[in-house]
Amino acid sequence: MKYKYAFFDLDGTLTDSQAGIINSIMYSLDKNNLPYRDREYLKRYIGPPLLEMFKSEYSVDDTMARKLVADFRERFKDIGIFENEVYGGIPELCEKLEKAGVKLVVATSKPEMFAVRIMDHFDLSKYFVLISGSMPDETRTDKAEVICHSLNTLGITDRSQVIMVGDRFHDVEGAAKNGLDCIGVLYGYGSREELTKAGAAFIAPRVEDIFSIIEGK
Repeated sequence: MKYKYAFFDLDGTLTDSQAGIINSIMYSLDKNNLPYRDREYLKRYIGPPLLEMFKSEYSVDDTMARKLVADFRERFKDIGIFENEVYGGIPELCEKLEKAGVKLVVATSKPEMFAVRIMDHFDLSKYFVLISGSMPDETRTDKAEVICHSLNTLGITDRSQVIMVGDRFHDVEGAAKNGLDCIGVLYGYGSREELTKAGAAFIAPRVEDIFSIIEGK
C-alpha cells in the first residue's frame, strides 16, 4: 500500500448528513428570526466550522454566533444527528482497507462527541483507530488543527504515509497545511472545480475509486 494511514472527513465523505444538518440550521435560524434562502443554498454550511459560517453569513458577533450554534445543537444532538445515512460502499471500503493494513482515522470539524455517536450508530467505529473532531468550546474546529491533532495523537512523523479523504476545499487545504496529499471525492458536497482549485492530489468520482488511489495503483 502506498499510504499506511487514511484520514477521512465525515460529512459528505463517509455519511450523507445533509438532511439533519440543514434541518437543524433552519431550526436555529428560525428560532433567532434570521432569514435564509432555500435548502439548496444552505448546503454551503456542510463541512466548514459552523461558528465561522454563521459569523460570515450574518455578520454577527461571537456571542450571537455561539447562540446560533447552541440552538443548532439543541435539535441536532437527538434528532438531526440521525437524519443521516452511510454512503453506499463505505462499510466495504473500510473493511477492505483495514484488511490491507491501512489504519483509518476520522478527522472532522464536527464536534468529536457527535462524530463518535454517528460512527457508533452506523457500526463504523470498529474500523477506525481514532475519531478526532472539534471540542465543545469551539476550539479545534479548523480542519488543519483536527488533522494535526490526529497526527500528534498517533505519533505519526512520516507524513508521506498519510492521505486525507474529503469532499470540500477545507479538507484539501487542511491536509496541505500538514504536508499531506488529499483525495477529493465527488459524491459528497463539493465540486470537481472546488477540489481541483484547492489542490487535491487525486479526484475520486465514486467510493469504489478510493481504494486503488490509497493502494497506489
